[in-house]
Amino acid sequence: MGQWGNGAMRKWVRLPVVLVVPLALVAMACGGPAPGPAAGGQLRPSILLVTLDTTRMDAIGRSAVGVETPAFNALAARGRTFSAAYATVPETLPSHSSMMTGVYPAGHGVHENARVLASGTPVLAESLKDAGYQTAAFVSAFVLAKRYGLARGFDVYDDELAPGAAERSAKATTERALAYLAGRSGTAPVFLWVHYFDAHAPYAPPEPFKSRYPADPYRAEVAAMDEQLGRLIEAFDARPTAAGMPPAILVTGDHGEGLGDHGEAQHGALLYQSTMHVPLVLVGPGVAVGEVTTAVSNRRVFHTVRDWAGHPSPESLAVAEPEQEVVIGEAMKPFLQFGWQPQIMTVSGPLKAILSGRVEVYDLEADPREAHDLAPETSVPSPARAVLDEYPVPSLETAAVPPQMDEQARQKLASLGYVGATATPTVRRNAPRAADMTDLLDVIDTASGMFVRGEYQRVIPLLKQILASDPQNLDAAMRLATAYSSTGQDGLALAAFGKAGALAPASRDVRLYLALHYAKGADWPDAVPLLEQVVTESPERLPALEALAVIRERQGRMADAVSLQQRVYRLRSASGGELAQLGLLAMAAQQTPGAIDAFERAQAAQGAAFAHDLELGVLYLSVRRFDDARQALDRVLVAEPRHPMALFKRAQVSVLLNESDRAARIEAARRGADATTRALIANERLFRQ
Repeated sequence: MGQWGNGAMRKWVRLPVVLVVPLALVAMACGGPAPGPAAGGQLRPSILLVTLDTTRMDAIGRSAVGVETPAFNALAARGRTFSAAYATVPETLPSHSSMMTGVYPAGHGVHENARVLASGTPVLAESLKDAGYQTAAFVSAFVLAKRYGLARGFDVYDDELAPGAAERSAKATTERALAYLAGRSGTAPVFLWVHYFDAHAPYAPPEPFKSRYPADPYRAEVAAMDEQLGRLIEAFDARPTAAGMPPAILVTGDHGEGLGDHGEAQHGALLYQSTMHVPLVLVGPGVAVGEVTTAVSNRRVFHTVRDWAGHPSPESLAVAEPEQEVVIGEAMKPFLQFGWQPQIMTVSGPLKAILSGRVEVYDLEADPREAHDLAPETSVPSPARAVLDEYPVPSLETAAVPPQMDEQARQKLASLGYVGATATPTVRRNAPRAADMTDLLDVIDTASGMFVRGEYQRVIPLLKQILASDPQNLDAAMRLATAYSSTGQDGLALAAFGKAGALAPASRDVRLYLALHYAKGADWPDAVPLLEQVVTESPERLPALEALAVIRERQGRMADAVSLQQRVYRLRSASGGELAQLGLLAMAAQQTPGAIDAFERAQAAQGAAFAHDLELGVLYLSVRRFDDARQALDRVLVAEPRHPMALFKRAQVSVLLNESDRAARIEAARRGADATTRALIANERLFRQ
């Protein structure tokens, strides 16, 4: 593949005729017009789409090994199964993004979890809604939360999880979906998407499945999920439909699970069958019963569902003869996070090719476990070779930059095993292949989780182990420096930052984290030029803005501190406590309108816990909002140490409002005065009147 530069989003200039991934699909994903309603007013079926997270092809269905899945088997018996279906990416969000847009990640731009699908990219639910469908989605994990862009077009998008939780069980999701169906009256067509996450690590199967499969918690999770799938299908089948139109049902996996195959315990790092080969079955009007052995991509969920909704497509899997394609997959996570080789996969007929530094070729009919690489003796068919040569690799400078996330979101993703890199990697010469680094995968996952949880002392040995095997891993180098800094080992921290800087001399990430190291201690002035440079180059970099705001406050530059904090809260939501602190900061900067706004928002967020009624009352008084000042000052508790000041200010308001008890208010202020307010009361001209 050669070396991919940071601007290596190369165009597909040679597209074979049989390749069903034309540039038109990429263009559609970049903002083409949304399709309109079905023509002719023909009857359309209600449609159920079920996506099974982390479900291997050999873990479900009649050919499943070591587990029984009767609900899926029953569905497959009445429909069309695709025994060679493939995910586009071995990660949840990018795989679902392909199913919901019909294009590969090169078209929709989501290459790994915790990214956001562009708002201009047409999605499946928008098309169904335009065609007159009632649309609803019930997803089971935070990784598919609304914030990531798949909720557009859904009347209902249920991603509600228990407080602090990152996922919910198939049973909990099914209960919500069944309640939704029970609440639908009439025969208007429904498009319902249900996502089950159970088979994803950490595996915690419920009973009786835990006891039924005591040695295989992964397959126990699949069995539990299958039970809920059966309940869902039964309820969907029972819905009344227009003129007896039978429902359409499509069930597929978003990716599989390594379970140790090729050295991968989970998924996301490699492109072998265990994580890319997925189940796919469809049942619906006009769908012939049987098995299709032709390789297909599950991105064609998009075209199949739209076909049922009245928008025929040659890429629909529901047609009598589904169009053949060169199936494509990618695994860019190791490239985007560590600078390892990008990985691209093709399946064409029985041959599968993986390009990652070098080409691997496998005959899936003769060697389904991919144990014998045929690359030295077998050439890749020219259509597939063209894909490998021309598939666009994302730019490290853009695709590797994560969206702004609060700490709660980071923790939820970390609990699911999804932890983004600390630093954008650099392009390296002789970058390692992920397939050659499998001994590090578990170490990296464990270290990433520890780092996000703040277990800095414990993570240091693991980070050293990673760097011993992969010395140019900028992410590990940066995390090691940060871990030393966070545990007070400043000398080691500076040495580690120096090594990280040597790996990536132009890295903004290195400058930022070095600045954060300086900012927390006595050397904070050394952080100023670094932070100013980072903010100039990356105006939306949250940690830099937050740290610079604190430093501006230390410098006494209150107006600048307020401006920086306001920029921060435009990029992420602020807690009630943070808004209250912003109010105090704006007061110190003598920015009365900004202070009032911040305190009012803090009060709305905190309710009875709001502790700045005195400040808010004083601010209202200064802008002659006397009624608001009266209400705020009346809320200051007698036990509040600053109650004497509240009494004084309340007396002022009483006089200005000409209240009947103003004299009593003044007397109460005198009786409750402290050393500060006693002099103020004596000199207050309002009280002499």
